Amino acid sequence: METISLRVFYLWNRGATEGHDPGFQQNIQWDVPLLEGYDHEFVDNSSNDPGTHHFWGIYNPNLIEQVQNWKPDTVLLLAYNYASIYLFLYQWRHRTPVIFRGDSHRLGISSNWRNRLKRLLISTVFHQFDICLYVGSANKEYFLEHGLLPRQLFFCPHSVDNKRFFEASDRAIEDALVWRKSLGIPTGDSVILYAGKFEQKKRPTDLLEAFLQLNWPEASLLLVGAGLLEETLKTQANGHPKVFFAPFQNQSFMPRIYAAGDLFVLPSGGGYETWGLAVNEAMCMSRPIIVSDQVGCAADLVEPNENGLIFPAGDVDALAQCLQEALCDPHRLKQWGNLSRQRIHSYSYEQASAGLLKALSSISSHF
Repeated sequence: METISLRVFYLWNRGATEGHDPGFQQNIQWDVPLLEGYDHEFVDNSSNDPGTHHFWGIYNPNLIEQVQNWKPDTVLLLAYNYASIYLFLYQWRHRTPVIFRGDSHRLGISSNWRNRLKRLLISTVFHQFDICLYVGSANKEYFLEHGLLPRQLFFCPHSVDNKRFFEASDRAIEDALVWRKSLGIPTGDSVILYAGKFEQKKRPTDLLEAFLQLNWPEASLLLVGAGLLEETLKTQANGHPKVFFAPFQNQSFMPRIYAAGDLFVLPSGGGYETWGLAVNEAMCMSRPIIVSDQVGCAADLVEPNENGLIFPAGDVDALAQCLQEALCDPHRLKQWGNLSRQRIHSYSYEQASAGLLKALSSISSHF
């Protein structure tokens, strides 16, 4: 495979160091290496309130100088809605080509006047990009709706470290059985799993309500994570003997977490779940999937009645029906999980790299 010389410019150090995660409502220090094996440098963030939660949270006056000093042939941006990126695009015009990789979509987004105005503003920004990399079908449609031409778009799928999960699979299954027993989950139960932040946009309360409505005698619900809705969920569960909670788990433990579930559910809604990388991870562990139709990866990763099911976001009755349909045939559920693992091979670092190289090749032939 063709190689490129790469340098990553980090505009904020969150994730690389321990810090407060508002979604999990606690300090987080990831336990897998994030800065090894590639060239990178940090650009000082001068924001008075650093963070990705507002426009001025990423403000790096030295960005243009540091990038310029490296003399890149092409610049790849992974965000656009921050002060630094707007300033960079204004100063960088006509120097070298700019590629943008995003994952936004319009699933669950209403067409009111504010969103129409926002769409016009975003289209203006997107016209600054020579090429855009799309992560899936909903994201591709988003780019087309904002004025990008098909020839400007290249597939660069959202992916996780598939190899790490594949290699951990056998050990994780053994560890998961022990862990399930330690949690008190009855032997022989089918475990419905949610793993992530307990926050409104993820809609974990919908899953809990659907499970309570389901009343399936040989099923348990395992909710793994932390966040603002934790106490709400525990109150809603009201001590139900088949609802289990586990705290935030770091990356090295995630293979065990997914292996502990027989069915993974991501019920997010409102257009906030741009992709749902937890689905990739669960599929690496051969897990069948249920997602809402407003999860960005739904159309790409979940084939109904092949490796999972899709339900209308916010429709608790429909979610309960999906749970029942999935659980009623354990043999078929296992087959769905096997097909999940087969399907996720096409969403890998290798496929993402190939998409980027195709985009760079297109640039070299046109500029």
